[in-house]
Amino acid sequence: MTQPLSPAQIVRSGLCIGCGACASGTDATMKWDDYGQLKPIGPATHRRSESFARLCPFSPEAANEDQIAAARFPEAPHHDLRLGRYTSCHVGAVAEPPFRERGSSGGMVSWVAAELMRRGEIDGVLHVHPGAPGQPFFGYRISRSEEELLAGARSRYHPIHLAEVLDQVRAIPGRYAVVGIPCFIKAVHLARAQDPVLAERITHFLGLFCGHMKSARFVQSFAWQLGADHDRVRAVEYRLKDANRPANWYTAHLTLDDGSTVQNEWFHLADGDWGAGYFQNSACNFCDDVVAETADVSFGDAWVEPYSSDGRGTNVVVVRAPLIQRLIDEARAEGRLDLQPVGADFVADTQAAGFRQRREGLAYRLTWAKRGIRPVKRVAPQAKGIGWRRKLVYRTRAAISRGSHRMAWLAARTGRPQLYLGWARRAYAIYEGLTYDRGRFAPLFSRIERAAGRRPDGGGS
Repeated sequence: MTQPLSPAQIVRSGLCIGCGACASGTDATMKWDDYGQLKPIGPATHRRSESFARLCPFSPEAANEDQIAAARFPEAPHHDLRLGRYTSCHVGAVAEPPFRERGSSGGMVSWVAAELMRRGEIDGVLHVHPGAPGQPFFGYRISRSEEELLAGARSRYHPIHLAEVLDQVRAIPGRYAVVGIPCFIKAVHLARAQDPVLAERITHFLGLFCGHMKSARFVQSFAWQLGADHDRVRAVEYRLKDANRPANWYTAHLTLDDGSTVQNEWFHLADGDWGAGYFQNSACNFCDDVVAETADVSFGDAWVEPYSSDGRGTNVVVVRAPLIQRLIDEARAEGRLDLQPVGADFVADTQAAGFRQRREGLAYRLTWAKRGIRPVKRVAPQAKGIGWRRKLVYRTRAAISRGSHRMAWLAARTGRPQLYLGWARRAYAIYEGLTYDRGRFAPLFSRIERAAGRRPDGGGS
C-alpha cells in the first residue's frame, strides 16, 4: 500500500529537487527560497496523497529507475549496473553544422531533438532556454523550430522547473520531446503514469548526464568574484566555448545591463571545483542515477583524453530506444554524425567521479542519521570497507554543500561577499588536501593516513 505524502514533507526532508511536477495542474506554485532553490508553495503542498507519493522523483513510494526503464525498454539487449538498460554507446560529435559549434559539447542533444522534429516525430521540444529580460536567467519553454531549439543550446547549471511547460502540453495538442537531467526525466515519466494526456503527448525523452544541481546563488558568487553587481547581470554563460582551449577548462561569463561582459576560468574561482559540491541541492545527495537511465537516449561530456582536451566538445551517447538508434545509424552512414561505438566501461570512465559519489558515496550517506522521510534507493546503506579518508571526503562535500548555502545567504544579507568567499577558500583548502593530496593540509592528511596504515586494523583509504 502506498503511504500518502505531501510536497511539504519532501521539502522538509531535504528531498525536493524543485522539478515542479507537483505544482503542475494544481494550486501550488514554484517560488525561490532563501538559498536560491525553487520549491513548491501553496495549499496543495500540505495535502498528503498517494498520487503525490507516486509522483515525486525522490519519494520512497515512487517507481524507481529500474522499474521505469524495464517498462520503457523491454527489448534493450544490454544491461549495466551503471548505465541501466541500453542498446548502444558512442563517443563523438555532430559533423553537420551548426550543432557542435552552437552547443556546449558535441552538439548531439540539439541534433537528436532537431532530427525528431525534421522527421515529423514531434511538434515541439521541452528544454531549458535563456529567460526573457526581467525574468529568471533560465527556464523551460517549448521550441517548435530548429532555430528556437539552437537558441536554447548549451549547459545551464541553474534551478528551473517543469510546472508551466507541462501545463502547456496539456493545453496544446501535439507530440513532444523533453530534455532534462535524470530526476526531471524520471518526474515526467511518473507524471505520465498518472495523466493520460501527458502520456499521449510526451513521446520522447532526451536525458543529460548529471553531477548535481546548483542553486541560483552560484551566479551571485560568479558576480562577486568577477567584480560585478549581481543586480546588473542580464545573462549567464557557464561554459564559454573556445575551440582553442581544452573543453574541461570551464569559463564563467556574465553579461551586464550595459552590454559589457566579465569572465574568468572556473579554476580561478573559490568554488570552481564542481566535485566539492558548492551550492548543491540537498536532494542530490540521494540520487543514484548519473546517466538518465530512463531516457530514450542520454548524453554526457567525454571527460577522458584525448576528448577532454578538444575544445570543440565531444559527447558520449547512450541509446536505448529503437527509433533513436535508427536515426543515429542512418546519420552515421550519411556522414552527418562523427560517432564511434564504445563499451559501457568507456562511458562509465568518463563519469568516474560521479559514479563514486552516487554509488560508494551514496551507500555511506544512507547510513547517516536523517530527519524526516528516508529515501529508498537502489544502493544499499553501507559504511564497511570505505577508508577513513574517503569517508571524510564525503563528509566534507556534504558540509560544503550545506555551508555554501548558509554562508552565501549571510554574505548577501549583510552585503559582505568576503564572508562567503573567505569561508569557501578555507573549506576548499581542506577538501583539496583530502581529495587530491595537495595544498597546505595535504601533509597533515598524509601523516594521518600513514599512521592509520600502521595500525593493526589497517584503516587506509
